[in-house]
Amino acid sequence: MLKIWGRTSSINVQKVLWCADELGLAYTRIDAGLAFGVNDTPEYRAMNPNGLVPTIEDDGLILWESNSIVRYLAAKHGAGGLWPTEPGARGLADRWMDWQLTTISEDMRTVFWGLVRTPPEKRDLAAIEKSRQSLCRLWARLDAHLARNAFVGGDRLTVGDIPVGCFAYRWLHLPLERNSLPNLEAWHERLATRPAYRKHVMVTMT
Repeated sequence: MLKIWGRTSSINVQKVLWCADELGLAYTRIDAGLAFGVNDTPEYRAMNPNGLVPTIEDDGLILWESNSIVRYLAAKHGAGGLWPTEPGARGLADRWMDWQLTTISEDMRTVFWGLVRTPPEKRDLAAIEKSRQSLCRLWARLDAHLARNAFVGGDRLTVGDIPVGCFAYRWLHLPLERNSLPNLEAWHERLATRPAYRKHVMVTMT
């Protein structure tokens, strides 16, 4: 059976759990990371030298990096559905997975850790505000794309929606000022109709 190491409060673990449930997979999840420890043990480091979550084991294959795990599970179990088989369609989905990693992750980490995981008296308000302004511009790019597309890869849910959808939930629910993003909000409402998204992503941020 598929094993997933990681705590449910981790956004990267949420990607994998959403993907696994979207595909109807059976799995066992083992708490790891932050207060749970585990990820700093020699046994865990032997699987994942980075000491981060998530890590999976599937039929003897050890894999880490959340977007890579999502791609692997979707390719193995969701070809023609969550995993587009036509290269062009898959490329359209892939680019937004990479956009999450390369373009919004740093600023999202700044605002999330600053507002959720840092006591008020220790917050770097200047850094939070700088990232907030940057994110208003960045999320507007996806909003413009979603004016013409129901999902990030076109007219149906694909792997591309999973990483960005996890981050979008946080952006839309963090206690900060946002610009108007009607298409992003409508897309989020479409994601919210999916039980796996509600179960793993639409949770209290801690």
